[in-house]
Amino acid sequence: MSRIGIQPIEIPSGVSVSVDDNNEVHVKGPKGEISRVIDPAIQVEVNEQQVVLSRKSNVKKVKALHGLSRALINNMVTGVSQGYSVQLEFNGVGYRAEAKGQILEMSIGYSHDVHFEIPEEVQLEAKTERRSNPKVTLSSHDKELLGEVAAKIRGLRPPEPYKGKGIRYVDEWIRRKAGKAGNV
Repeated sequence: MSRIGIQPIEIPSGVSVSVDDNNEVHVKGPKGEISRVIDPAIQVEVNEQQVVLSRKSNVKKVKALHGLSRALINNMVTGVSQGYSVQLEFNGVGYRAEAKGQILEMSIGYSHDVHFEIPEEVQLEAKTERRSNPKVTLSSHDKELLGEVAAKIRGLRPPEPYKGKGIRYVDEWIRRKAGKAGNV
């Protein structure tokens, strides 16, 4: 059995989970609602305060889908009840970030400013404090969408290992390299 897949998912108060005939799971809570189609080889049952997943066969692919499906549904339940957030830090001389509605306006070392449109499901907050690097906070109830948006922003100017300039996650550690050694 899948060690992750057999664990039941606890449903917190204020969150409702329902399953359609075509194995589509709908999760609704105070932060929003998400739905996802689960593979038909996985059976999803909603009890009073738990969601239990079981598989119909022991094929290797279905075993892998068992744990994956449980993790996806657990992320949906956590997202609509607590939400997720990611912080990005802009390291570099002259780097700045400014939120204008759902558009993130960045100056990240190019000859022009970069404008990045954020989806409606993601909340954006840009903060620049004196004598510190600009920080952008993204928060959403959808963990998958949040990670994708944060990765796209980071991909505009990934951190480089020599000076540490670029856009990085706040909890990310960049392995620094030594520069050229002069021959003396």
